[in-house]
Amino acid sequence: MNEHYPNFAGFYAVWQKLSPGPKAELRRVTDPDDLLDIPAFYRLVEPFGWKSDLPRWEKQRWQRLVFLVNHISNKGEHSLGKALALPGKVNEKRLFQIVRADYPSDVKQLRRLLKQIEPDVNWYKMANQIWRWDKYRKRNLMEDFVLNQRD
Repeated sequence: MNEHYPNFAGFYAVWQKLSPGPKAELRRVTDPDDLLDIPAFYRLVEPFGWKSDLPRWEKQRWQRLVFLVNHISNKGEHSLGKALALPGKVNEKRLFQIVRADYPSDVKQLRRLLKQIEPDVNWYKMANQIWRWDKYRKRNLMEDFVLNQRD
């Protein structure tokens, strides 16, 4: 299957240029579904392929990206799993809870973790993983985390 990916770099650049008001509105939501009640969400994602007739699973992809984007720093070269492992601040059990949880609980828990440690990640690598967030991507997150832990 040849899947289309949005322009993640362009999306991140537009996110960075958002004025403080809309950015704060998007940051304050407590659930990814709450984004659907905010006009700024639609203005942000529409240029990158959002349409009203998208299937629910594809809309959830955009919701995940917007829900998480504010809580990372695009200054790193690492994947999300490696970035979480390097500081030594993330407990393996906590990551295991994220991997085992269903949507939207998994994304909410991941966001809390990102808020706490503010990892430096490679946005493109993270966005690809979040875009196709499923049990295999979650397992990949755990594998990457465990293999990059330093004792």
